[in-house]
Amino acid sequence: MPTAVLVDGAYFIKRFRRIEPHNAFNAERAADLVHRWATAHLMSRTFSGQSGLPSGPQQRPRKELYRIFFYDCPPLDTKQHNPITKKLVDFSKSREAVFRRELHIRLRSKRKLALRLGHLSKDVKWTIKPARIADLLKGKIQISDLTEADVSIDTRQKGVDMRIGVDVASLSFKQQVDQIVLIAGDADFVPAAKMARREGVDFILDPMWQSIPDGLMEHIDGLRSTCPKPS
Repeated sequence: MPTAVLVDGAYFIKRFRRIEPHNAFNAERAADLVHRWATAHLMSRTFSGQSGLPSGPQQRPRKELYRIFFYDCPPLDTKQHNPITKKLVDFSKSREAVFRRELHIRLRSKRKLALRLGHLSKDVKWTIKPARIADLLKGKIQISDLTEADVSIDTRQKGVDMRIGVDVASLSFKQQVDQIVLIAGDADFVPAAKMARREGVDFILDPMWQSIPDGLMEHIDGLRSTCPKPS
C-alpha cells in the first residue's frame, strides 16, 4: 500500500526560511522543495552484508506515493491602518501575500499534490513585536518611541488542523495507505496519530530537524527529517 505525506504549510514555510533564508520569498524554490522533501520519504536506507554483518547502506525499493497534501490559508488581503503612523496598509500587495499566492499556484501544478486551504480568522489585531515588548518591560524604550516597524498584524489560521485530522481519519479508515508522514512540529496532531496507529497505519513525524518534546515520541512510529539540517 502507498504512503501519504501531509504538510503543515505554515510550519513548512517557517522552517524553509530557517534553512534557506536567502530564498525566503522564492515561491518557485519553496514549491519545488515541498515536493522534493516529501517524496524523499518514499526511499529508505537499510544495511545488508554476508553473515548478517552490515556492508554499507543500500536503497530499498521506492514506496508508492498516494498523494502529498499541503495545508495552508490564503494570505491576508485586507487594508488596515498602522496604529503608530495611521498609514493605510494594503496587505494584499505585501511581499508575504504575493509569495503565498504564487506558492499556491505552483503547488497546484505539482504531480500528486493536493492543496487544502483553510481561512484566516476575521479577528485581525495589531501587536507589538516581542523584542520591542521586552524593551518596553525593561524600560529601555517608551510607548512614544515605537515606530511603524515595531508593530505587526496578528492573524490566526482556521480550519487547517481540522482538515489534517479529517484526512488522517479518512486515509486510515478507508485503508487507502499503510503509512502517513506528517511534516509538522506541534502536539496538535497527537489525537489523529493515535487513531491512525490504532488502524494499523505506520505514522512518521518529520519536524524538519526541530526538536520535539520527549512525550510525543510515544505517539508516533518514527521520527525522520529529509531536509538539510539548519546550520
